Amino acid sequence: MDYHVIYDGNCNLCVTLVQLLEKLDQGQLFSYTPMQDEQTLSQWGVTSEDCEMGMILIDANAPENRWQGSDAAEEIGRLLPMGKVFVDAYRALPGVKQMGDKVYAQIRDNRYNLFGKRTTTYTSSFCSDGNCKV
Repeated sequence: MDYHVIYDGNCNLCVTLVQLLEKLDQGQLFSYTPMQDEQTLSQWGVTSEDCEMGMILIDANAPENRWQGSDAAEEIGRLLPMGKVFVDAYRALPGVKQMGDKVYAQIRDNRYNLFGKRTTTYTSSFCSDGNCKV
């Protein structure tokens, strides 16, 4: 796995999107760590405060390469088969990127009210630490 996806394991929307990625990718490119797994996050120098700004994507081969929030979502999309074409088109449309960033921030800040909060943290079977426990 070449990239670590850090997501909110208590957010219904976030978990649904991770489960979709799991089905598409089957652990080939991405591994997943919930934001609630502070022990694993500390290995990458990621704090709970960092996580407040949204999902994080870390390049496992060059951990200094990181994307967060809507940039992480775009990079994940770009890495998927045929995704680059769609992400490049999205980024090329005037004003769409800025609007997408604002929509992402609104959803991030209101995700539990909009989509609900899980009673237990979802942990992917394609977890980053091989331990798959929170």
